[in-house]
Amino acid sequence: MSRAADGPHPHPLTPAELPDGDDWCHGCPDCHLPIQGGGAGLIAHRRTVHTSAGDPRQRITIDLPF
Repeated sequence: MSRAADGPHPHPLTPAELPDGDDWCHGCPDCHLPIQGGGAGLIAHRRTVHTSAGDPRQRITIDLPF
């Protein structure tokens, strides 16, 4: 389901737009993906990825021959 109709995510676009003390890039504590945009970016990530329907990503297992 596309959320494009909802408009852009409400998170800062540059490090200069972040509140004092907020980090521009850090990882999501739930899925460990790198998140940009500080705390607001993390909130937007959780709203789109970690929904009540669960994590929409598919786990991929790759068997490497040795």
